[in-house]
Amino acid sequence: MFTGLVREVSEVESFKDGRLVVASSTTAELGDSIAIDGVCLTVVAAVPGRLSFDVVPETMTRVKEFAGRVNLEPALRSGDPLGGHQVQGHVDGTGEVASLEPEGEGARMQLVLAPELLRYCVEKGSVTVDGVSLTVAAIDEAGIELALIPHTLAETTLSDRKPGDRVNIEVDVLAKYAERMLADTMRP
Repeated sequence: MFTGLVREVSEVESFKDGRLVVASSTTAELGDSIAIDGVCLTVVAAVPGRLSFDVVPETMTRVKEFAGRVNLEPALRSGDPLGGHQVQGHVDGTGEVASLEPEGEGARMQLVLAPELLRYCVEKGSVTVDGVSLTVAAIDEAGIELALIPHTLAETTLSDRKPGDRVNIEVDVLAKYAERMLADTMRP
């Protein structure tokens, strides 16, 4: 489990034949779970300054390509503070950046989401974008708007985004469970 509070911005060193290698100052051991741009991956090799992960084809059907700067968050450990929201690291799909405009000291990001993702979003609800826990500021039939504070812009890769970029989206798991439970109660 993760919180969506990014602990490090790392650089992808390589991604070839399903092996992802990132430069990282994070101390990790084999088998540890780490979210890379919101994708829960298992450490398969760790040396000082570098972590490696295997990425299966199923994962690549749901996420954007791993390249450039990425957000990194180690899995939550017992006793760690819960600051963002409950994040599984199971990306539901991708969205497209429609705009990223300055707003006061922060910025406002508009994302276009497919209907199968948008259905789980509500105003003032939680969503994870490239592994960052955010609150939906507004919603319409095409997508969502997010108000990004200066700290988020400074400490994550979201400030790098521009119109047309793909971002990983994990919707709130509680909404998915609620939908499933309602569907089960409607069955004869």
